[in-house]
Amino acid sequence: MRFIGRMAILTPKLNKQFQAWAADKRGVAAVEFAMVAIPFFFLLMGIFEIALLFAVSTALDNGISEASRAIRTGEFQNSGGSQATFRTAVCSELLGMLPCDENLYIDVRTFDSFGNSDDNAPIDPDTQELDTSNFAFNPGGRDQVVVARVFYEWELITPGLTAPLSNLAGNKRLIRSTTAFRNEPF
Repeated sequence: MRFIGRMAILTPKLNKQFQAWAADKRGVAAVEFAMVAIPFFFLLMGIFEIALLFAVSTALDNGISEASRAIRTGEFQNSGGSQATFRTAVCSELLGMLPCDENLYIDVRTFDSFGNSDDNAPIDPDTQELDTSNFAFNPGGRDQVVVARVFYEWELITPGLTAPLSNLAGNKRLIRSTTAFRNEPF
């Protein structure tokens, strides 16, 4: 190989070997797959995580709706139910999709009317953390408006791709479900 300035000129023998190597098509599929595999699987994981978020959100909706029925009918209050009892009822309706651990939070409150009820996400704007300081558990009495909320801190597993989904610090997503109803005259 000779160099003229910064360009390399191949000798005829090296040129022939280079052309033979460039014309060889063995392994092309493996090289192309290697170039496409990482982005493909990364995108596939992101799609899977978003689908899982929707499924978990639906499970929370079902859990709070079914567990709140006992409050709405007065069965919960008449049996002396507690927050732990209600939590167990919600967890039993989640179909095993979520662990009932320290990432699951419950807030049940009564209001004078539906217009006065509050369903804002309790995220501290300074720290981007869930603020549970105002959470309560009050299933109310007859004919009272009750808002039952369930929150779950979901840790996102696909960095970068699901970063726009993060609404809590530490690459987490707050999944919440709310149901509002008026207790029956039990």
